[in-house]
Amino acid sequence: MSGPQTPEPALGIQGDAPTGARDEDAADGIQHSHRMLSFSDALLSIIATVMILPVTHTEISPEQFDKSIQKLLATRIAVYLMTFLIVTVAWAAHTRLFQVVGKIDDTLALLNLACMMTITFLPFTFSLMVTFPEVPLGIFLFCMCVITIGAVQALIVVYAFHFPHLLNPQIESSTHRALYRQHILGIVLRGPALCFVAAGFSLFFYPLSYLLMATVIFLPYVSKVSSWCKGRLVGPQEPPAHSMEFFTFDLHEPLSKERVEAFSDGVYAIVATLLILDICEDNVPDPRDVKEKFHGSLVAALSVYGPHFLAYFGSFATVGLLWFAHHSLFLHIRKATQSMGLLNTLSLAFVGGLPLAYQQTSAFARQPHDELESVRVSCAIIFLASIFQFAIWTTALLHEGETLQPSARFGGQEHAFMFAKLALYPCASLLAFASTCFLSRFSTAIFHLMQIAVPFAFLLLRLLVRLGLALLCAMRGLAQPGTQAEEDAHAPLLPAAC
Repeated sequence: MSGPQTPEPALGIQGDAPTGARDEDAADGIQHSHRMLSFSDALLSIIATVMILPVTHTEISPEQFDKSIQKLLATRIAVYLMTFLIVTVAWAAHTRLFQVVGKIDDTLALLNLACMMTITFLPFTFSLMVTFPEVPLGIFLFCMCVITIGAVQALIVVYAFHFPHLLNPQIESSTHRALYRQHILGIVLRGPALCFVAAGFSLFFYPLSYLLMATVIFLPYVSKVSSWCKGRLVGPQEPPAHSMEFFTFDLHEPLSKERVEAFSDGVYAIVATLLILDICEDNVPDPRDVKEKFHGSLVAALSVYGPHFLAYFGSFATVGLLWFAHHSLFLHIRKATQSMGLLNTLSLAFVGGLPLAYQQTSAFARQPHDELESVRVSCAIIFLASIFQFAIWTTALLHEGETLQPSARFGGQEHAFMFAKLALYPCASLLAFASTCFLSRFSTAIFHLMQIAVPFAFLLLRLLVRLGLALLCAMRGLAQPGTQAEEDAHAPLLPAAC
């Protein structure tokens, strides 16, 4: 793991073959896996996101209104986050697997479909877990699904190594293929093995099952810590000649940047779609009510749902602008490491919670005495979704030479602008949350003001940053030559053009 990293371009060979080679492969029944991977990424992002629905559609009886919303939904939100992270662990394993498997045939495509079919069953098991938290059947079925997913992925590994022409050329031409296969199977089956133990404990002590499932999420980091401790105790060891850095638990190993972007785009798109589905489901007036209560006026009937539409547009703007910040961030990222992937997953998990924020803010009219709690829940979700984006940026800066484009590094022309763009939502949501502590009577107005102001702030941000940098450059130009040279050494955030 401590050896030099395998360059990412060497792994991205799926689909890079010339047209003649593709035609020859098609004649032999071999396909390049781009379309299958796109299908898998879309399906996994949908499955990870729709598991928020049992949380957003939680029915709260009138006698429960006096309870804190955070306490009422804490269990379901915690289980949602855990299952979201487990689905993303399955996605990361899938990404690693198809960095090893470069091509597919019909058998591999069908095995992948079997894996995807099992993953699509996870939302049902999750619904059982959150609806009957004290009944072990839900967590038992969830563990069995994870075990099945791992078993199918192990079959994919065995099949691909049985036909080496399907493998990455780097592995196909190696003399250590058997060791590679053993190494990959060991990593693929670690998570399912833990879930097998968790399924056993679920039959008589289910709280321990949740702990074991959480361990699946943090296996890479436990492995990294143990490797670090071993290195401190026995000293650094030379990696074997057959080490395979792109299929390990090393936190600095590269993920496929394109697949990270595709999975992230899928989550953002599904969240935006869930918002409009809630509008269509809950805010279309009943024809009899329009006729009897509003004397046939559809406009008057729709005006009752005004807060719901305001919450929808604000929530959609939030989703869209968070995607915009994510898109800008990954434009400047050259390589996504596993630690950056975890932070991206945590950000996406809270982006997936934005339909819950919409449900809470759209309920202002029905439950005005609970609006302060709703605003605070929504601010917390937006803050966590955006602060993890900022953490991705911070992590990339720690290894900027490998992970960032030159323009986004310290001193680059886009550095200050990216810093301001990624800091905008964390600052705005934190300010709105703090304001409700002093002006609780105006919590709804504060929240809507934040939703309206932030899009305009994005529009003005580049202009303000450019004006600020131009002003600083002008001030530096007026300085004495000696003073200017000293300032140059202490002003890394200014663009080189100054």
